[in-house]
Amino acid sequence: MARKPLMLRLAKWHIWLGWLIGVPLLMWTLTGLVMVSRPIEEVRGEHLRAEVTERALPQALALPIVPEGQPRPVEIRLADGDAGPVSIARFADGTTRRYSAQTGAALPALSAGDARAVLESRIVTNSPLVEVRAFGADEPPFDFRREIAVWRGEYEDGTRVYIGRDTGEVLAVRTKFWRVFDFMWGLHIMDLQTREDTSHPILIIFAALGALGSLLGIVLLFRRRKAKIRART
Repeated sequence: MARKPLMLRLAKWHIWLGWLIGVPLLMWTLTGLVMVSRPIEEVRGEHLRAEVTERALPQALALPIVPEGQPRPVEIRLADGDAGPVSIARFADGTTRRYSAQTGAALPALSAGDARAVLESRIVTNSPLVEVRAFGADEPPFDFRREIAVWRGEYEDGTRVYIGRDTGEVLAVRTKFWRVFDFMWGLHIMDLQTREDTSHPILIIFAALGALGSLLGIVLLFRRRKAKIRART
């Protein structure tokens, strides 16, 4: 007799947990379905990036010329600029600068015209470019979320392309579906503000309750099967 009240109590807990975690479980399923509905390469807009033709490097590469007394770069890498190879130098404070790989001279930050030229050569789309706008490192757009000074090229179809003002590189491509994906990701991890925290208490609590509800369901299922077998015999 003691087992029956226990099973009734577990059944009640399972019902209440079902009501409590039903909405999050449905949300996780629907958001997951939306996020996997398209290849991640398409979500990231990789199909809009033009293939970069490899060019031969100059025989003699010059190191970046940094004035005396100024910090030295902690990392230097080569990139293919529209006017030829450039050196991208990263400093200890996280800032980056472009230098000519042929002379070592510092290159100025990209102008709006330079940004348009990069968009024309690096992005393949039939949609017309409607705006090129600058953003400082202290005011990153929400769909970029990186503290880097950028130019944003916006196309008529809603695609946005972010170009580093100090490097000239295409840093991100944000399509309309990327923003849908990003919103669904925020719902999926229950973090619509930063959309980065995947281990906050609310998510952990609901995930634990979901696991507990599933475990109770399995226990109840096996107990009911045993009860049916006994009833038949």
